[in-house]
Amino acid sequence: MNIQHVLTTTVKKAASSIFNVELPSVEFQPTRKDFEGDITVVIFPMLRFVKGNPVEIGTKIGEYLQENVDEVAKFNVVKGFLNVVIDNDFYLNFFNTIQEEKYYGYIKTPSTGATMVEYSSPNTNKPLHLGHIRNNLLGYSVAEILKASGKKVYKTQIINDRGIHICKSMLAWQKFGDGETPETSGAKGDHLVGKYYVAFDKAYKEQISELVSNGVEKAKAEKEAPILLEAQEMLIKWEAGDDEVVALWKKMNSWVYAGFDITYKNLGVDFDTLYYESDTYLLGRDVVRDGLEKGIFFKKEDGSVWIDLTDEGLDEKIVLRSDGTAVYMTQDIGTAIQRVTDFPDINGMVYTVGNEQDYHFKVLFLILKKLGYDWANQLYHLSYGMVDLPSGKMKSREGTVVDADDLIENMETTAANISQELGKLEGYSEEEKQRLYRTIGLGALKYYILKVDPKKRILFNPEESVDFQGNTGPFIQYTYARIQSILRKADGVGSNPADTSLALHEKEKELLKQLQLFPETIQLAAENYSPALIANYTYDLVKEFNSFYQQVSILGETDEQKKRFRVQLSRKVGEVIQSAFKLLGIEVPERM
Repeated sequence: MNIQHVLTTTVKKAASSIFNVELPSVEFQPTRKDFEGDITVVIFPMLRFVKGNPVEIGTKIGEYLQENVDEVAKFNVVKGFLNVVIDNDFYLNFFNTIQEEKYYGYIKTPSTGATMVEYSSPNTNKPLHLGHIRNNLLGYSVAEILKASGKKVYKTQIINDRGIHICKSMLAWQKFGDGETPETSGAKGDHLVGKYYVAFDKAYKEQISELVSNGVEKAKAEKEAPILLEAQEMLIKWEAGDDEVVALWKKMNSWVYAGFDITYKNLGVDFDTLYYESDTYLLGRDVVRDGLEKGIFFKKEDGSVWIDLTDEGLDEKIVLRSDGTAVYMTQDIGTAIQRVTDFPDINGMVYTVGNEQDYHFKVLFLILKKLGYDWANQLYHLSYGMVDLPSGKMKSREGTVVDADDLIENMETTAANISQELGKLEGYSEEEKQRLYRTIGLGALKYYILKVDPKKRILFNPEESVDFQGNTGPFIQYTYARIQSILRKADGVGSNPADTSLALHEKEKELLKQLQLFPETIQLAAENYSPALIANYTYDLVKEFNSFYQQVSILGETDEQKKRFRVQLSRKVGEVIQSAFKLLGIEVPERM
């Protein structure tokens, strides 16, 4: 039972009974530490409907609550704030109902319909980078949160495996690779292919420079560099199904996929289904032609097809080129429709894509609505900001972007260095140390990124993220490990229901109130597509537990009933930390 729901209903009844008005809503906030109370009803918003002195209004509503809600022990009114004290037995009854509930807060039975969450969606010409890390962590976490909130979820990505950029890597490998493979080089497949993408760019710039030195204008040189013309010719051959080009494309893409799989495994993300641009790039053309006949789209003099969205505050957008070929928008229209065909229970989709594509998705969603698809009303662009690193902290293999594998490795090293400095690893085997470094390093990386609202830009500092104090992953992991240590020492303390006549310490009550917020936090995080709400809830829970731990004796308590309850309460806090971190894709160590 959620006390806020009970109070909302009763406050509305009080307003109706005493003042003969209907309140549309009731505003609550936590009671300030310097006043007695567990939850505060804010009276000021009611003054639009109830005329009078806020203290008198609050007092009358408080009296009504005390008479009609068994859980309300007493109340006090400070200016326009009605502070309500809730009986201890309410919190103890709540605790008894959740004590044996595994994954408390998760809704176990999915609702009808499903949501598809798309994330990652890389190009197959280079490795994953820092931007992909934020993308993957956000998409995966949102998918897990939606599942916990009671939705059926499909996790997917569309792999951008075709186009001129792919041909550039292929051509450079043909020219400069001398048959090199991941096996012969010892390189990860995506890194090897990325190496040849860089090699293409180097050769291309050299050719431009040579042409310019021979008197060719730079703009013309950029279009006519021989290696670029060869790459364009290769793309034409690929689209025509040339056997040799297609075979090379398949071989090099297979190297990249093997490399991606390693990165995804190390990052702890997965997918239920995959889409490939090579399969989807022709989708949508027939839909556009059909929409043209219905007057949704219009044709310009050169034969290109457009949609006019000026009435919606946007502009005109091309959906088919004059030669009949598709643009990205056409492909995205077709892919969305194909996904609903493949998974008929889909009634919504989430696209995890950087904020530079905000306009693209406004247009895409609007076009799908105009085409008459009901599910188009349930499309969401999970837009996120860039991730920056402090200058000089880390360099990538390519010198231009931060490689995902490098960052993961760097995080493990940072975790190892800090753990060794703190001297927290006595008695660990080398294997246990390495596993712990990985858990701490990845936990630090994921938490630091996910605790920030997705729309905000992040400055990611590896050393700061592995701090064992403050709002960090390792701080929360360390608290979880501390709880497990308490439970190991308390082995044999039973899990009998708590006696509802038990007198609660203030810190026990605060911890129970924080636990009570977890289900609501999951639902809010799902509604807002925001893992940050889960991350910061967990930090607040951990802060509350550490305050409890410092001020209340647990294993040293002589009253066996109190001792058992405090051990049980600690166990439940640990389970909720683990459940919350599971939604963020973060592991928790049994000891640190």
